[in-house]
Amino acid sequence: MSKLPFSFYQNDDVNSLAVQLLGKQLFTYVDGQLTGGTIVETEAYKGVIDKASHAYGGRFTNRTQVMYAAGGLSYVYLCYGIHHLFNVVTAPEGTPHAVLIRGLEPITGVDVMLKRRNMIALKPNLTAGPGALAKALAIDKVLNARDLQGEEIWIEDKGMHIKPEQIAAVPRVGVDYAEEHALLPWRYYIKGNKFVSKPNR
Repeated sequence: MSKLPFSFYQNDDVNSLAVQLLGKQLFTYVDGQLTGGTIVETEAYKGVIDKASHAYGGRFTNRTQVMYAAGGLSYVYLCYGIHHLFNVVTAPEGTPHAVLIRGLEPITGVDVMLKRRNMIALKPNLTAGPGALAKALAIDKVLNARDLQGEEIWIEDKGMHIKPEQIAAVPRVGVDYAEEHALLPWRYYIKGNKFVSKPNR
């Protein structure tokens, strides 16, 4: 097992890190069941200066306090009261950067994921989109603020290398409230992968 080391998450260039996470593998071990897959889509959130970030302007609340910890923790929150979304906390302590994991190509425990999503056959919507992948991997508030070096949720490097020309950089999804920051091309995905939530053709 080759979990990403603590040092990987301390990079304070959140965009670079969001790109580096493409091709890495995210796993959860919940209720004795291992599920996981390859990260194919991410979004960078640049802390206090990013109008789309929960920590914009230095907001520090019960919800956002985990973002201010040293990178390498999970940040899980409920969106619209329905979907849990999984973010990777990055950068050194005090810098509340995070990367939202938006798309996953399922590899391990597909049958378990199908059951969790009430699906019969493997289709892209199983894990395309942050809410879908969280449900498939049984990620909820219980997994918030977890150490990504732990045994419940972690990311591995299996040596997959994604070339720069295979990566698209486009505006983030659902952050219209962020005014001009909504247009920043801070969503990254592997071109042509069918588990990307909203490919820009």
